[in-house]
Amino acid sequence: MDISTVNALTYEEFVELFGNVVEKCPIISAAIWSHRPFKDLTDIEAHITEFIHSLSDSGKEGILRCHPDLAGRDLQSGTLTRESREEQSQAGMTTLDSAEILLMHRLNSEYKERFGFPFVICARLNNKADIVRLLSERLKNDRAAERELAIEEVKKICSLRLHNIVLSGIQTKL
Repeated sequence: MDISTVNALTYEEFVELFGNVVEKCPIISAAIWSHRPFKDLTDIEAHITEFIHSLSDSGKEGILRCHPDLAGRDLQSGTLTRESREEQSQAGMTTLDSAEILLMHRLNSEYKERFGFPFVICARLNNKADIVRLLSERLKNDRAAERELAIEEVKKICSLRLHNIVLSGIQTKL
């Protein structure tokens, strides 16, 4: 899909197509649609990043709260978004044994209790060993530092999802 096709999308089509580049936050794609015409994919990404950075700390934490726990309830019940399911699968989170599931549940619970939002990491750039290690390490951070690290991970996820949509030409529901 070339940038002229993206720029020609109606508001509804744009939000439908890009509404989950930031997990369960279609408001972000809705907000940046008015910045068309975009020069290229980097321009779209820049507008998303600018929008996220313009949010208050509580707004950023709201974005983080839209993310599911890794290997958590949504994975077990089959209610993950298609993108999250694929990303968690690539990272090996769908093949955990019972001991690994219990460990992830314990670490996710500790993390959410400490920070008030789920642990966010770009699963596509990590494997299950990295995820467990980084989750354990990041539990030592203070809230402000962790919020910023998590937002950086959101931006990585967003970038990969944008590239997947635009460069592969996926036009679901259009």
